[in-house]
Amino acid sequence: MIKLDICQGTTCYVMGAAKLATLVNSLPDDLKDNVTVRGIRCSGHCKDGAYGDAPYVVIDGVVHGSATCESVIQWLRERAAELSSAK
Repeated sequence: MIKLDICQGTTCYVMGAAKLATLVNSLPDDLKDNVTVRGIRCSGHCKDGAYGDAPYVVIDGVVHGSATCESVIQWLRERAAELSSAK
């Protein structure tokens, strides 16, 4: 199971995390049974600027910045492919 955490801190929320939260209901069929989605408190990644720009998501421990619904779906598919090839 892939774990997707969506930062819901103020900066991320204002910069688009509110829209990202809708992913829980709109994941494509190839992902919805393999991904758990949850909102998290401020992840703090915006403070040091090392991860790009808000909003941030964390997929199985890997931080991604400048997240959009489209980019998150792509990152989830890439992660699913990594897990499939590791079997």
